[in-house]
Amino acid sequence: MSSILLNVKNIHTYYGSTHVLHGVSLQVKEGESVALMGRNSAGKTTTIRSIISLTPPKEGKIYFKGKDITCLPSHLCARMGISLCPQGRRIFPGLSVIQNLRVPVFSGNRDKNLQRVFKFFPELFEKNKQLAGTLSGGEQQMLAIARALIPNPKLLLLDEPTEGLSPLIVKRIHETLNEIRKMGTTILVASCNLIDIALAEKVYIIEKGKIVFQGTAEELNRSHDIQRKYLGVAL
Repeated sequence: MSSILLNVKNIHTYYGSTHVLHGVSLQVKEGESVALMGRNSAGKTTTIRSIISLTPPKEGKIYFKGKDITCLPSHLCARMGISLCPQGRRIFPGLSVIQNLRVPVFSGNRDKNLQRVFKFFPELFEKNKQLAGTLSGGEQQMLAIARALIPNPKLLLLDEPTEGLSPLIVKRIHETLNEIRKMGTTILVASCNLIDIALAEKVYIIEKGKIVFQGTAEELNRSHDIQRKYLGVAL
């Protein structure tokens, strides 16, 4: 039986005096792929930012590999094995593809990890000297995911990884992420795109900073009422 890799327990997170997360709890088991679904401004990104301490919670606890990482500085979360692919890609447009991939600082065999991500994304290898800002939107998203994979993380956090992409590119990214998970990387994806349920075994839905549903992807797929109520659409 898989052990719990990430355990978020009753966290409350604020932006200034604005109370955004109201007692969010979720668990991700080792080797699992979990989706955190919700409408825009529901609290998905804040949950991700809380986990990696970009916006630390004021209450509650976050455990990773059984260790309390609540409010641990982000660079130390990264050293423990958590990597983030942020919403909006946040690549460096004035740097080449290969330069973007050399940005993450970590201990290990960089060349080996570069070869690993190029196997996942051969398109990037073919354009490794091209400026990142000249890539297509789909290629930029691949680059953002590849950069997050360079440290060979134990847990990969993905914030809206298919936002604004064509169905063909979404399918390509889904296939790659499923392959990455099968090779041992645990995944937590935050998304408002119902199609991203295909990435997950377990799903949480967040609404106004509270978890309002948790269950398997199959259970959510069968419940069109829950999809419409909390996500506004149904598959």
